[in-house]
Amino acid sequence: MKTPAPETFEGQILALLPSLRRYSRSLTRSDADGEDLLQDCVEKVLTRRGQWRGLNLRGWVLTIMTNLYRNGRRGKTRDGLVELGAAENLAASEPPADPLERARLDDALNSLSEEHRAVLMLVVIEGYTYGEVAAALDIPIGTVMSRLSRARRRVAERLKADNIITLRRPK
Repeated sequence: MKTPAPETFEGQILALLPSLRRYSRSLTRSDADGEDLLQDCVEKVLTRRGQWRGLNLRGWVLTIMTNLYRNGRRGKTRDGLVELGAAENLAASEPPADPLERARLDDALNSLSEEHRAVLMLVVIEGYTYGEVAAALDIPIGTVMSRLSRARRRVAERLKADNIITLRRPK
């Protein structure tokens, strides 16, 4: 199968996939659920291609993903636990370079509300402007700035609170 040309609609969607994958995983807090959300989003984008007005594809797709996530959360009850035997054939993921640091950062990000986490991920990780985030999440720019400020502060406080002090050698 040929890769679509970058200037085509499909090529532009293909170029957005890495940032959409990161955003979906940050929303769902799960690799598997993030992949499901990404697939649902891409399917909806491709089937509703005729509704896109040609202005801001990235913002349009982010809005669709955010709405899919919100709608999915409304109708979903808490997932049940999986039996240990059912997960025995799953491959283990690669361990991070520093598991403690990764765990601290995950804990700090997961302690944020979904609204604060979404804004933080879109601005800091994905590099979207305040205006693009405001349009994608359908909130005022002032709310984006406020949520971003609070999210950064909370993450910094959480990381600072968990900081490990190293001991110095006596001279």
